[in-house]
Amino acid sequence: MAGLLTRRRALGERERVALLEVLADPIFELLPLKSIADQVPHLPPRARVSVTASPAKGIDATLDWAARLQADGFRAIPHLSARMIASRSILAGLLERAREAGLTHAFVVGGDADEPGEYLDGLSLLRAMTELGHPFETLGCPAYPQGHPDIPDAALAQALRDKAPFVAHVTTQMDFSADAVATWVRARRAEGFGPKVVIGVPGVADPQKLLSIAARIGVKDAKRFLVKNLRFVTGLAKNAQRVAREASY
Repeated sequence: MAGLLTRRRALGERERVALLEVLADPIFELLPLKSIADQVPHLPPRARVSVTASPAKGIDATLDWAARLQADGFRAIPHLSARMIASRSILAGLLERAREAGLTHAFVVGGDADEPGEYLDGLSLLRAMTELGHPFETLGCPAYPQGHPDIPDAALAQALRDKAPFVAHVTTQMDFSADAVATWVRARRAEGFGPKVVIGVPGVADPQKLLSIAARIGVKDAKRFLVKNLRFVTGLAKNAQRVAREASY
C-alpha cells in the first residue's frame, strides 16, 4: 500500500483514460453495521453499492439493506454468502426477496460461517442458483491474486475456472501490490479466463479501526488477521502518518 502511494510518476494517455473509466462508475462496499445509515448520504446518486454478508448480522440484514438501497435509487449488490445459507428452501426465499426488490446484481462468496448449511462454497451456491432460477442479470465472485490464508493456491485456481461460466466479473480481495495484481491478471488472461476483473481497493481507514471492523464482520481472531497481514497494516499506518503530515503543511 505504501509503495503504491509513494511511487509517483506521470501517467500516460492510455493510463489516464483507463483510470477515468474505472473511476466513472466504481462499486462502493458497505458493511451492514449500525453506522451504515450514516454512510449512505455520502454516496453519489445512483451509485453501485455492494452490501457485505456478516455472520454476526446474518444474511437477512444484507438483503434488507440491499432492498432499501435499491428502493432509494442506488444499484444495490447483495453479497450472498454460501455458508450462511442453510438450505435450498432458504435460498429460494432469498432469491424471491431479491426479485421482489428489483435487484439485478449479486456477488457470491463462500463466506466463513462456523456452522455451514447445505452450501460449503461459492461454486455450489452458483450452481444451485442456476438450477432454481435467479433474478440477477450480473453475478460476480471474489478472486485472490496474492492467495488466501486458508485455501491452497491450486484449489483457488480450480475454483475460479469452475466459476467462470457463472459470473460476469471477479473482484480482487485485499491486495496492495499493483504489480502482483497485474501479474495475476496477465496470467489469467493467458489461460483464457474471460470474466472482467474489478480491482478491489480499501478505503482510507485507521489500522486499529480496520481490525475492529474485521472482528465485527466475522473475522474470528483479529490477532490472527493482524499476523497474517502485518506488512499491509504496517504500510497502512505509515502511509496514514505521511498523509497527516502533508495535510498539516
